[in-house]
Amino acid sequence: MKIGVLGAGQLGRMMAISGYPLNHQFGFSGNSTDEPSAFLGHMFALGDNKDNVESLVSFADVITYESENTDVEIVKEISKSITVYPGEKSLFTTQHRGREKALFDQLGIPCAPYQMVNSKADLTVAVEKVGLPAILKTATEGYDGKGQFLIRDEDQIIDAWQSMNGVESILEGFVNFKRELSLIAVRGINNDHRYYPLVENTHHEGILRLTIAPAQDIDPEVQKTAEHYMQTLLDEMDHVGVLTIELFDTDNGLVVNEMAPRVHNSGHWSIEGANTSQFENHIRAITGMPLGDTTPTHNFSAMVNIISKIGPTDVVLNMPNAHLHLYDKTERADRKLGHINITASTQAELTSSIEKLKDFLP
Repeated sequence: MKIGVLGAGQLGRMMAISGYPLNHQFGFSGNSTDEPSAFLGHMFALGDNKDNVESLVSFADVITYESENTDVEIVKEISKSITVYPGEKSLFTTQHRGREKALFDQLGIPCAPYQMVNSKADLTVAVEKVGLPAILKTATEGYDGKGQFLIRDEDQIIDAWQSMNGVESILEGFVNFKRELSLIAVRGINNDHRYYPLVENTHHEGILRLTIAPAQDIDPEVQKTAEHYMQTLLDEMDHVGVLTIELFDTDNGLVVNEMAPRVHNSGHWSIEGANTSQFENHIRAITGMPLGDTTPTHNFSAMVNIISKIGPTDVVLNMPNAHLHLYDKTERADRKLGHINITASTQAELTSSIEKLKDFLP
């Protein structure tokens, strides 16, 4: 089957790498021919062809996308002539934090208190309702901590609103959490579901740096609760493909932070760490193939992001239990250039392996 991907970054690249053994072909739409996916399929670049999306649609049997920031109007239009997975509802909901939070409320899924903000006056009222500390975020766009302002004191209200540059925003109450978790799942065309184990994520300056899979000391009931929230969302949106939810582990249970209608950075460990990676399962789902088993292949796995500079990769290549994944991207501050996956049989082996990779961590 010919799969068209809206976007041509590292997520599309890894989808293609997982999909070629299943006898699929890939095409990508992007801005230029030097994007990470460009050499892994047919590249329809805006710089070469102003009708690049139309060309991608003509090439493909099914369309998917890399980002929740994909233009929903484009998806709505091309859906008239070709199937797009995940569907319009998933994209429309997840690209706006207010709509996302409203869906959580509708489905009884716990999330932080919030208020929508369109002016400094709105923000003043929102602070009174939500309380401080709180985080002001742009309602759309924004990733890896961008477009956010932590408000600790009312004196910061003016600066916080100015940092949003006048765009619609959302004020979210600060959640006191023990750790950050995420859950990745996949839903097939025939309403089949598969769930990966909860993983623990460590961020630095808003960017994911380390994922441990599975998250340690997770009560089976907590995994079951997270899967219940996930299934509710998957079915409500009639979502086909991978869906990710990010959660806070608190003294009062799980609180859902946000979701992404796509393969996710916190699932990269699954390439070597699970029987079927998130990328392969996404491809299986959108092409109508049976979903793959999500059981971990090792007792412990970890993913270390490579940020800004590629660093001493020989260290990785000399480790028998480490796997290097580079994205063919030039070095730039705060840019995700690749990741390293680790597999281990014991906690001690995992800890020792992460220590060997300390040059890649903040």
